[in-house]
Amino acid sequence: MIRFDDPAAFAAALADLPAPDESAVAAAAARQAVLTKPAGSLGRLEEIALFMAGWQGREKPRAERIRAAIFAGNHGVAARGVSAFPTEVTAQMVANFRHGGAAINALAEACGAELTVVALDLERPTGDICVEAAMNEADCLAAINAGASAVEPGLDLLLLGEMGIANSTPAAALCAQVFGGAAAQWVGRGTGVDGDGLARKAEAVALALALHGTHCADAFETLRRLGGREIAALAGAVLAARMLHVPVMLDGFIGCAAVAPLAKDSPAIVGHCLAAHMSAEAGHGSLLEALRLEPLLRLGMRLGEGSGAAVATQIVRSALAAHAGMATFAEAAVAGAL
Repeated sequence: MIRFDDPAAFAAALADLPAPDESAVAAAAARQAVLTKPAGSLGRLEEIALFMAGWQGREKPRAERIRAAIFAGNHGVAARGVSAFPTEVTAQMVANFRHGGAAINALAEACGAELTVVALDLERPTGDICVEAAMNEADCLAAINAGASAVEPGLDLLLLGEMGIANSTPAAALCAQVFGGAAAQWVGRGTGVDGDGLARKAEAVALALALHGTHCADAFETLRRLGGREIAALAGAVLAARMLHVPVMLDGFIGCAAVAPLAKDSPAIVGHCLAAHMSAEAGHGSLLEALRLEPLLRLGMRLGEGSGAAVATQIVRSALAAHAGMATFAEAAVAGAL
């Protein structure tokens, strides 16, 4: 199990990212070249198969051990009226996850993923980022390690999701801090706030950037000051997965925003990540472009919970089924390449 003892260890891991197994990629590409289809005819499905081969280190990657890890946290900035729902909903939804009643429960079952739900001090919201740091060093490190603990060697794919009323506000702050632009460029309607709520979100992000911006010297400090426990946990899970060569399926705006501070320090961090979809949240398209991730789906989803990641996993399963299950020209006695 991966654990980061201090911020320096977190930074050191981020600075020394393992690469995919290029010999496995080459072997998978050689197999692709002799399958009974015209070269490149399965489009991105072929790319996904090679991607998975590289991170699993197998000519024929598999989708047998898939884990969906959902992290939940509460945010002090919620008191500023930046969400359409009260913070009590976070705990209520965690209970719903655990009783099997949420969208992610149905979608995780459908794609063959086991579901892990990690609630992070819901009774103790983070600090209001407009007036103080979201977390102290110990809290941020604990959240990062909670995320890392959800990853174990041998997973074929890790789906990441979150639950946290008001978390699109710190996510927008992270994006603005990392990639620049006005606060209004990154905020969206989240759970469905009205125009006044949207203005409050933009104001909160602007205040947070003015207070913390010059102090965000690295990924850890950016997450500590502007993020949230579930957001830091997502970042910890992504980094731990990279260290263990586990490919990751990112979900929507919040999940991708959690990667943004890591990508600023080490752009290669997204190399083991697939972007499940482009959500309906206003800033997600710009965020995906900044991270240089092409989404697998564009379905207008904006639920969170890892729901888009679970749906996109069906595409990965299809890609791997075709890659492993098709006959070669020799096996099918088909003459010559198509």
